[in-house]
Amino acid sequence: MRSANKFLPAVRQRVSVIICARNEAANLAKNLPFILTQSYKDNTNNDLFEVIVVNDNSIDDTQRVLTQLEKKYPHLRSIVSMPEDAGKKGALNLGVSLARYDNLLLTDADCVPASNNWLQFMTAPLTTGMEIVAGYSGFYKTKSLLNAFIRWETTHTFLQYSTYAASGIPYMAVGRNLACTRQVLQKAMQHPLWKALPSGDDDLLIRIAATANNTVIVSNPQAFTSSPAKNSLLEWRHQKQRHLSTGKYYKSGIKFMLGSYASSHAAMWLTFFVLLFSPFYQWVLLLFAIRCCLYWPLWVVSASKLKESGSVYFYPLFDLGWMMYNFAFLPYITWKNKKNWK
Repeated sequence: MRSANKFLPAVRQRVSVIICARNEAANLAKNLPFILTQSYKDNTNNDLFEVIVVNDNSIDDTQRVLTQLEKKYPHLRSIVSMPEDAGKKGALNLGVSLARYDNLLLTDADCVPASNNWLQFMTAPLTTGMEIVAGYSGFYKTKSLLNAFIRWETTHTFLQYSTYAASGIPYMAVGRNLACTRQVLQKAMQHPLWKALPSGDDDLLIRIAATANNTVIVSNPQAFTSSPAKNSLLEWRHQKQRHLSTGKYYKSGIKFMLGSYASSHAAMWLTFFVLLFSPFYQWVLLLFAIRCCLYWPLWVVSASKLKESGSVYFYPLFDLGWMMYNFAFLPYITWKNKKNWK
């Protein structure tokens, strides 16, 4: 994985930050100032970025909040989206078409940057010829077991797609923390696959336009974002159904590799439980303990770098939970689509 520090440019380029929001009045009031006050200025202390919020048919106080913030921050622009059935990608398309600058940074209304240098670290690779920059977007820690598993699964997913990208095989990103050029995003928008789902713009961008030479992962903690995780199993399931719906559109080779990994992982756990009740159970327990000793330290190091160290204590339980997770969401991974973006 390439370090973000090598991409920091001597001269900063202007950036358009785009947020698509529907009924996000509370989140915008709380979180948007953290984005609007990023330390991304020229030598005369003028902001080198704009923030565009596309108000996608909100029925709460979203527009009132945006109007108030526009009075305080001149580099904020709010735009009212078009038809209600256009989905998130319709709102994103409008924001991209009205952006003043060619370097774009995409995030969500409920996300908070980890530092005032978030914008700088996420967009710096674009000044060196990169076209797509994927960052880490975690969740706030609470005391619930569901929250711990959500953070564990988020870490696991990042480790998967970041290592694939570092090997020259990018296959996904997270739209809560994603930078790209206008040109590469518009290229994706013109592809027939783009209209397959109302959301999924992040994964479809990678599927259509990412290559080994134009995509980079930024793992510097200053480039992270955080947002609240779902509090109930039902809400989380609804969210994951939507997120996983894009998996079926990955390239065939990626689907084979990811499927092989998930299948072998499930086979390992199922074999473990079958043999646990055999005369060889002592050997089975020993082999499982050896596996844990090999995997757990790697997980501890990786989670620590992503500021997710608290979830590592549940490693064996959540490793088993990930197998059940794959079985539970298999229909959405393989053939079903989630039609709503919120």
